[in-house]
Amino acid sequence: MTAAGTVISEIHAPAQTDFDRFARISGDDNPIHVDPAFAAHTRFSRTVAHGMLLVSILWGMLHRHLHDAGRQLSQSLMFPNPAYAGEALRFTATVEHAAQGRIALAIRIARVTDGAVTCEGRVEFAIRDNRR
Repeated sequence: MTAAGTVISEIHAPAQTDFDRFARISGDDNPIHVDPAFAAHTRFSRTVAHGMLLVSILWGMLHRHLHDAGRQLSQSLMFPNPAYAGEALRFTATVEHAAQGRIALAIRIARVTDGAVTCEGRVEFAIRDNRR
């Protein structure tokens, strides 16, 4: 079983093509995500990631590393700063506790260049019985 204090971290730089594919799959084709010419005239000056795209990348990381994490029980997320196409992000999860059939994680996604947090929160999974 995964121990409290375990830290999982990966760096990933979502590309504009990732934004475009996510927009097609999700139906969220807001021009702030998919139209660089439009985004150039916004306060961000460039396209920004869909928050749920970032969470999807994070979920992939969690399931690659936490083999005892089963179904998701809860999540609480905030997106205080934007993430941009082509910009490296550090995806981090810290196990807060793993007991009583649950794994609780503090999650954080931050831009590598300046450390600005683009997503933070908490998620809880049921512990999967891997003995079968």
